[in-house]
Amino acid sequence: MFIRSKPRWALDERNVTPEPLFRQRRALIKAAGLGMIGAAAAAGPAHANFFDRLLGGGGPEPDAEVDPTADLYPVPRNDAYTPMRPITKEELVTTYNNFYEFGSHKRIFNAAQALEIRPWSVTFDGMVEEERTVDIDTLIRAMPLEERVYRHRCVEAWSMVVPWSGFPMAALVDYAKPTSGARYVRMETFEDPDVATGQRQTWYPWPYVEGVTIEEATNPLAFLVTGAYGKPVEEQNGAPLRLALPWKYGFKSIKSLVRFTFTDERPSSFWMDVAGNEYGFWANVNPEVPHKRWSQAMERPLGTDEEIPTLLFNGYAEEVAGLYTDLASEDLYF
Repeated sequence: MFIRSKPRWALDERNVTPEPLFRQRRALIKAAGLGMIGAAAAAGPAHANFFDRLLGGGGPEPDAEVDPTADLYPVPRNDAYTPMRPITKEELVTTYNNFYEFGSHKRIFNAAQALEIRPWSVTFDGMVEEERTVDIDTLIRAMPLEERVYRHRCVEAWSMVVPWSGFPMAALVDYAKPTSGARYVRMETFEDPDVATGQRQTWYPWPYVEGVTIEEATNPLAFLVTGAYGKPVEEQNGAPLRLALPWKYGFKSIKSLVRFTFTDERPSSFWMDVAGNEYGFWANVNPEVPHKRWSQAMERPLGTDEEIPTLLFNGYAEEVAGLYTDLASEDLYF
């Protein structure tokens, strides 16, 4: 008889309290014209008191918009992916966001409501058997949806725990049908400066681009997000499709994806182009390797005033460390 052992960081379902479900928030904000609020000045990432900023306003307005895939949620939870930390309150996850397309501060949740997430299409190109563009709803309905509770560690030294809904990135790779020579997946977000006012900042290399190796993309932890807290994911959290790589710093988890390009050349990412001396290709979490300007040894869970030790690979070393055993010459942690 096969006996399945949970990972050492797993927690029984009964010990994880799910966040209550509540209605989506999109159309009313757009109708009220709140999506284009001005951007506040950015605070320093390591030393800012982000709780002061959290208290700087209410959450997104109620939303009556119906997502075409809303009938799919909530999806079954996969208990193999449940970290031993409490789930972060939904109102914090949906109101404290990095999304540079809408501004460099953390209070972009209302501005992000301007993003029209339907119609939306996703393109697969590069080294694939056949290049194609697929409607997002067709793609989501073709995928094996499940819920996973993941840690999220920001390079700015704050963290959260989120019940994401979505599907393994390996399933998307299979769907795209890359050719045998593909070694990397280059990912690209939307570009619409008329809506995303942050994209009017010409000193940034829009659109936002990220990349991973094929081995990372097909690791069981790599996850494409379509929902959160039992319903479709909201704009400020990367609707309608974002990436979750829980062992890497959060800036690798690109939002609002429109393109997957399979290639044999390592892609240069948004932050590599902005500040290559501080941000590299790998971005694996390591408490012993500081950022150029601050320590990564500790982190502050969102919604608390405590600091806790950061774990190697954000606590997922057992699952991913083997990806990097032959890369001693690489700067794996930035």
